[in-house]
Parts: sequence; structure tokens; C-alpha cells
Amino acid sequence: MNPKSITYHSQSRELEIWYDDTESIVLSAEYLRVFSPSAEVRGHSSDQRVLQTGKKDVAINSIEPIGNYAIRIVFSDGHDSGIYSWSYLRELSENFSSNWNEYLSELAAANSSRLSTIPLGSWSPPT
Repeated sequence: MNPKSITYHSQSRELEIWYDDTESIVLSAEYLRVFSPSAEVRGHSSDQRVLQTGKKDVAINSIEPIGNYAIRIVFSDGHDSGIYSWSYLRELSENFSSNWNEYLSELAAANSSRLSTIPLGSWSPPT
């Protein structure tokens, strides 16, 4: 089923997708970025998948329609190669809890974080 409307809420950094007057799904920009369907993120097989770190504050810069079946999302970190089909967006919504918990576990196992890193030499303590 194709959505009737898509709204990006920039303050909460959430994408809201309405399928009819009563049914909508809400997905954060971070979640969409981390689970991008692009080959850059997913690889060409499960063992090529790249763990996405430091994406907590990522935002959506623009959303472009791809025919009648998908959207392309341009993120604030420059990532723009994922094509999100309507069925993939529903799948992300339906599997949010298991996807998110697995992602957090993978971050912990890799001793990584959702937070962006500050390059050495770019930060100095307040005086």
C-alpha cells in the first residue's frame, strides 16, 4: 500500500508516513540512516554489512520520490544512496524493536557509540 503523505518533523528528526487517516508509522532519521538499504551500508551480502556509528544526531536534508514505489533520503552526513521502498519502510517499522536491540548490541560489542566523535585537536576544555 502506498502512503498518502510523508512528513519530516525536523525538531524531533522523525519521518511520519501516513497510509490513511488512521494509520501512520514514525521512524527516526537515525534509525533510517543506520538501516539504509544501500550497498554502502548493507553490502552485497550479510557478512559485508558495515556497522554505522555516530549517527545519533543525523538529520534528513531532503526526500525525493522514486517513481510510485520508493523514496530516496538525503541525510545530513552526506549519505544519499539508499532507496527506501514502501515495503522496506513498513518492514523497518514492524521490526523496529528487534532491529534496534540488535544494533545496540552490535555497537556495544564493537565498543562503539551512537554519538558522533570529536576529532582530536578540535576540542578544548572550557576555560
